[in-house]
Formats: sequence, structure tokens, C-alpha cells
Amino acid sequence: MARQSARKTGPDAITRGSGNVFADLNFPDAGERQTKLRLVHALNILIDAERLTQCTAALRLGLTQPKVSALRNYKLGGSSVERLMSLFNALDRDVEIIIRKKSKSRGARICMVAV
Repeated sequence: MARQSARKTGPDAITRGSGNVFADLNFPDAGERQTKLRLVHALNILIDAERLTQCTAALRLGLTQPKVSALRNYKLGGSSVERLMSLFNALDRDVEIIIRKKSKSRGARICMVAV
């Protein structure tokens, strides 16, 4: 069977993403959405690590169970970055924000580390 080369142009061409799917989809608030996604992902990892049920997590976080369910399913609407960051304190975690000069090889981005 002959091997076909990949097409480099056309509607089916593959384009490397920027690392922010929201920016790739032209969302005007792509940076904020990406930050929220990273925070909720880290929060879900902590909830899993502590083996918390949604009800127990809701009690510890000061939220309702449906709001915890929304976070567990990455429904980011209605949650601000500040509010999401404060949830880590309820789980006895600190959040560090690191600001550094951006390199010339990449665009601006927000990097957060949950500790």
C-alpha cells in the first residue's frame, strides 16, 4: 500500500494550537477563561486527592452542592478568578501568583501555581 503524505493546506489542515484553546477559538476573554480552567482543574485534583464527596466539599468550601457539581464538571460561568482562588484557602492551600518578564518566543500568558 502506498503511503500518502499529509496535506499541508486546505480546510482539513492541522494547525498547532497556541496553548490556550479559548484564544484559538477567538474568545475575547481567553486569558481569564484559561486561568479559571487551570484553577478549577487544580481544585478538582485536590478534591479527588482528599476523597471528598460533593456534599463534604461544599461544606468545606462554603458552597452549595450544585455549585460544587458545576465546578467538578468545569462549568466556569458565575465564578470569578478571585473567588476560585479563595476556595483553595478553604482547603488549607495557598495560591502563589508568579509574575515574570515574558520571553520573546511566546505571547503573554497568566501562570498560576496552586500549592
